[in-house]
Amino acid sequence: MPHLTLEYTANLALAPAAALGAINTAAFDSGLFGEADIKSRAYCVDDFRIGIQPLARAFAHVRIALLGGRSPEERKALADAVLAALSATLQAPPGHELQLSVETADLDRASYAKAVVRG
Repeated sequence: MPHLTLEYTANLALAPAAALGAINTAAFDSGLFGEADIKSRAYCVDDFRIGIQPLARAFAHVRIALLGGRSPEERKALADAVLAALSATLQAPPGHELQLSVETADLDRASYAKAVVRG
């Protein structure tokens, strides 16, 4: 915890490993999480539509799933830091509008289970 999921449109020249490294660093720098607790993954979205007009658009969105107990101010600061990190890792393709967003979502603490297995 947290689990960070990056979704981005296929028309972006995004280096997923670099983007995940940047958003993991932003999450760690928040002081809310231990380094090994931050887990992230990226998914490229091949089929997407933004709005209804046939305009050149792209998006990248990060969902941060975390256990409750953080204040609204901590969550907002985390989302802002992750957005800044994401913004620094990519640019809008020429002639495109790029929309970037970050959300935080609660994991249900009562039903969350985790195990660490070492080999």
